[in-house]
Amino acid sequence: MFTKQDNTFNDIRQKSLEAWLTEMEQHDDIAVRGGVKLCRDYIKLLEDEKDKLKQENELKNSYLKKMAKK
Repeated sequence: MFTKQDNTFNDIRQKSLEAWLTEMEQHDDIAVRGGVKLCRDYIKLLEDEKDKLKQENELKNSYLKKMAKK
C-alpha cells in the first residue's frame, strides 16, 4: 500500500553541498575556511532539531491515537 519515499533529490543535494564545502575548505581566505566549519555545525544542528521534532510528532500522534480509542 505504501511505497518507500524517493530521496534521490535530497541525496544529490546533500552530496553537492558537501562537495562545495570541501572545495571551500581549500580557499585562500581564512574567513571562508572558518565559515565552512560554522556551516557544517549549523547543518548538524538543524538535522538534530528536525529529528527531535519528528520524534515529538510521533509521540503526540501515538498519544492522540490512544486518546481517540478511549
